[in-house]
Amino acid sequence: MPEINIWGQTVNDPVPDWQGASVLERGVLEGRFCRLEPLDAVEHAVDLFEAYALGDDSDWTWLASHQPASVEETVDWLQGKVQDEGLVPFAVIDRHSERAVGLVCYMAIEQQLGSVEIGHVTWSRKMKNSPLGTEAVWLLLQYGFERGYRRLEWKCDSMNIASRRAADRLGFTWEGRLRQKLVRKGRNRDSDMLSIIDSEWPERDAAIRGWLAADNFDAEGRQIRRLETFLVRPESV
Repeated sequence: MPEINIWGQTVNDPVPDWQGASVLERGVLEGRFCRLEPLDAVEHAVDLFEAYALGDDSDWTWLASHQPASVEETVDWLQGKVQDEGLVPFAVIDRHSERAVGLVCYMAIEQQLGSVEIGHVTWSRKMKNSPLGTEAVWLLLQYGFERGYRRLEWKCDSMNIASRRAADRLGFTWEGRLRQKLVRKGRNRDSDMLSIIDSEWPERDAAIRGWLAADNFDAEGRQIRRLETFLVRPESV
């Protein structure tokens, strides 16, 4: 709770013994539907090229990159992420096929401040209408909070309705819009900012675990309850 300091000013909550968060390692994160493993430009290039080839340029409208036209271009594109020391990049492995079907990264890592963003979200159409994307983000949220981060962020183009809805569905809270944040592919981008903080995580975690549970899917793999029904939301003011 906020307090009154010795000068009569209202100040925010104390954070006792804060020493910053721990390093986010490039390791394996295991789920039931998918596995996140450290991105390897050579090992994952063929799978990802073939997965992204199932789509078209509309899948890349909101991304900084373009759809790679060959396996060689895919290797170069992935290598850029692997070599970027500001990222912790993962390939999303479908545990049914054991093939890479997407990628995602930790970025904007502020270890001393306890803040990190989930970004570079590049799902292929092999992940459509499946639990893979939900579980992949849940694995990143879980590991981030386990490592002591107080805040996990999600940013998206204000025009990217699908990304905003995905974040809302997962329990991220909208914090505002950063106007004219950058220029992307020759167009203005306003960025919507969302987050989940550590005090909210236990409830969000329980909801996503409930949705991912085996008994929430029928014999054909279809969800029985929507994720939104597991979340407890405060009433809008």
